[in-house]
Amino acid sequence: MNQSNSNFDEDAPLLAVKDAVVNYRTSDGYLTAVDGISFEIGEDEIFGLVGESGCGKSTVAQAILGLLPQNGEVASGSIQFRGVELNNLDKREMDALRWENISLISQGAMNALNPVHRISSQIIEAIQAHRDTSTAEARERVAELFTIVGLDPDRMDDYPHQFSGGMKQRAYIAMSLALDPDLIIADEPTTALDVIVQDQILKRLKELRDQLGISVVIISHDISVIAETCNRLGVMYSGKLMEYGDLREIFASPYNPYTLGLQNAFPSLRGKQQDLISIPGSPPSIVDLPSGCRFMQRCPFASQECATQHPPLESVGDDHFSACYHHERVEQMRQDAKERETWAQLQDTGKESAATGGMTHD
Repeated sequence: MNQSNSNFDEDAPLLAVKDAVVNYRTSDGYLTAVDGISFEIGEDEIFGLVGESGCGKSTVAQAILGLLPQNGEVASGSIQFRGVELNNLDKREMDALRWENISLISQGAMNALNPVHRISSQIIEAIQAHRDTSTAEARERVAELFTIVGLDPDRMDDYPHQFSGGMKQRAYIAMSLALDPDLIIADEPTTALDVIVQDQILKRLKELRDQLGISVVIISHDISVIAETCNRLGVMYSGKLMEYGDLREIFASPYNPYTLGLQNAFPSLRGKQQDLISIPGSPPSIVDLPSGCRFMQRCPFASQECATQHPPLESVGDDHFSACYHHERVEQMRQDAKERETWAQLQDTGKESAATGGMTHD
């Protein structure tokens, strides 16, 4: 593991995000994409961040790495790596930390390799941009990295078009490991890969955690991908963290209606037979967020209380937190959520005013 920064606190969590708010500046004012989320990642951990497209999960990754677009900013809250506040680092310091300590497997990474350069030269360039090393030494490192990710080192001088999608993804993972980081953030690492290759990539990420002692953040819209790989989980919806904690605990005893809906909506990667039930409707627009619970308009269990304000995360077990006003009804919600009719009522009923004590439905 890389310990290049003398300011690191070895007793602090590897990554600690506390009450982080990320805004985007637009011609119409500020829009909040991430709204007060908090989580921690420890050593040798695989943490999953799951949610539908547009929920803010990729924005979280960009905020951690200092890669927000020009109109984006961490407006408040804290993002610390080994006790060092990342928001206080200047560009030079952040550039040094990126790849050396935290690396990114970006969304669509298998298409990010330059098609006109050999794969080896692209990884060598990344190594030499951060370290004073000879080309011969860098080539040795590339061969080692290819072996680590399960690629034949004899293929390292190939061009990207000579690799399959899964091989290109492994090559990009090799690049992310080039400087021996402590933490890898993998944003949708299995997108556009078939199920068999998905399984291989996820297994490889787990093996890398075990072999190299690194931690991994996997960002995905597919909760079955997270279930196969991670040991802790954060469920995001519309910029908020809805449920958070130990993955096995959350999957065995989910407390949040949105988590219940996600579990119903995705097939198991292992092919277990189940009746899939989609969540009707769409997430709210970032331009027009509801004043109450963000999931209220798609939740079959919502009540008038849900229209007041978004519920806070509450402890519901050992390393298990959920944001919902109806935790006392969780056993009944778990049963009802398995029934297609429970979710179908959101489409069948018209809009009901929260003032009457009901839930507003689309």
